Amino acid sequence: MPEGPPNRVAAPETEILRPGDRTLVQRFRVTVVDGPERGAEHAAAEGRVVIGTHESAQLVLTDGAVSRLHCELVAGDGRVLLRDLGSKNGTRVDGLAVIAAYVHDGAIIDLGRSRLRVSFASDPVALALSEKTAFGLMVGRSPVMRRAFALLERAAATDATVLLGGETGTGKEAAAESIHRESGRRDGPFVALDCSAIPGELLERELFGHERGAFTGAQTAQEGLFEAAHGGTIFLDEIGELGPDLQPKLLRVLERREIRRVGSTRTKAIDVRVIAATNRDLAAEVNARRFRSDLYYRLAVIEIRLPPLRERPDDLPDLVRELLSRLGLGAEAPRYTAPEFVAELARHGWPGNVRELRNYLERCVALQEQPPLAPAVDAGQPTIDVSRPLKEARDAWVSRFERGYAEELLRRHDSNVTAAARAAGMDRMSFYRLLWRVGLR
Repeated sequence: MPEGPPNRVAAPETEILRPGDRTLVQRFRVTVVDGPERGAEHAAAEGRVVIGTHESAQLVLTDGAVSRLHCELVAGDGRVLLRDLGSKNGTRVDGLAVIAAYVHDGAIIDLGRSRLRVSFASDPVALALSEKTAFGLMVGRSPVMRRAFALLERAAATDATVLLGGETGTGKEAAAESIHRESGRRDGPFVALDCSAIPGELLERELFGHERGAFTGAQTAQEGLFEAAHGGTIFLDEIGELGPDLQPKLLRVLERREIRRVGSTRTKAIDVRVIAATNRDLAAEVNARRFRSDLYYRLAVIEIRLPPLRERPDDLPDLVRELLSRLGLGAEAPRYTAPEFVAELARHGWPGNVRELRNYLERCVALQEQPPLAPAVDAGQPTIDVSRPLKEARDAWVSRFERGYAEELLRRHDSNVTAAARAAGMDRMSFYRLLWRVGLR
């Protein structure tokens, strides 16, 4: 009688290495070993070095083949990440062209006609995380989120201008309002504006106001949002969508703290803290000359990136409870905070981040069922459910297709809604409506 197959020993599960309460940041130095600035060097005191020909870069080169903001080196989690900032001639590490890559001690970086070497210090710096698991309207206990909380707390203690980065749906408006609530301006107004939602010709009036007779139909004078935010905070979302004609006007506000209404020759002083947000790479926009470099650095006095949901799965239990509570659905908490439900949520990629999670939970409660997560658009022959009415079955497939199509577009364009809309052959507002319809916005 033939013997059966030998008993197989189950392979052990891969151990997930999790950072502790402190994030290690590798200290490093960049030295120019060839090129016009040969011998120049810069130590990354704050864990980030921007290299380029613009005077705002930390390591300034005069090489004509180097872009204004060519690349950056960022330390975090014990490693150093090099990222090309949309340069004209590209960036090479040890002879290999890269968009983003972790570099090693002694790595050689080629930019234009210049060559640089990265040297690591022997002792990494441990950056303390926030002791809190919540900040204002935000919750999270993961190391990446508590690191963000530490930066947000520091920002709230000052009156400095803040630039918030991160993918669509990561909670940039919640972060801005949380900074306001935790700051000395908490008793003043918090005014928010999505710069992508208003046509350019109307945005100036919305921001700065107008005088009577400034344009056809201006029967009365109207204050703008900067005046309305006097004594408080103004939040400018999607700042990367600001047109070239408005950029110098916003720069003047940041430099002089005064505004001029449309149709007026007089200026008015304002006391406003500015927080801006974008999911665009503004440094790449600067290199492409679509965004002013001086405005970028005026906005990025304190620059904070909010992590996507896929980088903080440990926060899902707290987020689910908090979102259900805000939706007034606390009675549903036991069902939707069960470990098996949260574990299933953790297997999803969440391209729409916290906003998508909120919409999904709301649908779960409204339908009293658990809709499928991340429906894949099947390129082959679909399974046809003839037990459902034609219209219902067709709508279900259209919904699945639209969601899958929108997810893939956002992924390919790094969550840049404008670029995704352009690729889809749609105007931005129509694409926004698609995102809202499928629960990604």
